[in-house]
Amino acid sequence: MLTLLQTDPYDGADAMTGAAAAGLGIGTMIFGLVIYLFYGYCMYKIFQKAGREDAWAAFIPIYNMIVLLDIVKKPIWWFILFFIPLVNLFASWVVNDRLAKAFGKETPLYTILLFFFGFIFVPVLAFGSDKYDSSRIPND
Repeated sequence: MLTLLQTDPYDGADAMTGAAAAGLGIGTMIFGLVIYLFYGYCMYKIFQKAGREDAWAAFIPIYNMIVLLDIVKKPIWWFILFFIPLVNLFASWVVNDRLAKAFGKETPLYTILLFFFGFIFVPVLAFGSDKYDSSRIPND
């Protein structure tokens, strides 16, 4: 009796699909790294404008939040609020508002833009000509 080897016609397609998925994953990882480094550099420039000697902290997760809280005159324990769902929205709003005021952006519109479109307006603060002045931040 003659037996024929049966091969799966989709074997090559599965290998190609796996290779494409791996390539897409690596591409996504590299894109995410580039975005992280750009945002870190923007925060680095903001920390420098605020007169921080530890501006390198912009690239260290969690510690960059602590430094930012210090810049906007909020207690360090506030970093915990960023890990609580919904409360983190309030904390982020307050930090963005105080950061905008520190750079002379007194209008609520700039706080709204910074909150919703931070990917545009954080670089504007970082690379713009606005100067940081801690006396503009309310003491509450």
